[in-house]
Amino acid sequence: MPKKRVDALHLNEQLCFTLYSTVHLLNRTYRPLLEKLGLTYPQYLAMLVLWEEDDVTVKALGERLLLDSGTLTPLLKRLESAGLVKRERDVLDERQVRIRLTTSGRGLRAKAECVPPSILEASGSSLEELQDLKARVLAIREALSSRLEQEPPPAPASKRRKTG
Repeated sequence: MPKKRVDALHLNEQLCFTLYSTVHLLNRTYRPLLEKLGLTYPQYLAMLVLWEEDDVTVKALGERLLLDSGTLTPLLKRLESAGLVKRERDVLDERQVRIRLTTSGRGLRAKAECVPPSILEASGSSLEELQDLKARVLAIREALSSRLEQEPPPAPASKRRKTG
């Protein structure tokens, strides 16, 4: 029996679409769990970092989350308004802003402990299967990141030759 030819430009053959649509559904699964905590998904990610290591700079938090300060600053302002974190200038370097958990922010961790098992159950996968998948996706992310770091940046639009 001849092998069926795969159309590389078919939507369902695209890894990017598979990941994108899965992340979309994953975010929808997280939403009701995080609403009970009063958090959005990006805020949850920031809190995860702070629960691992309290008192970090905005720069370090951004690097860990792969977010720029323009995205991170409003998120942190909302967490501060909710009473979960405090933003303060570093006493040794006033250019740096440090993020510290408040008592409420630390206390929220215990309430958040139900989130990972709920996501695991919703996935229909075992913990080992998800850990394997995460490792494989991380390897792809690292390969893509490494490749992008090696490529020269594209020429500005004004320097590109127009064709056509």
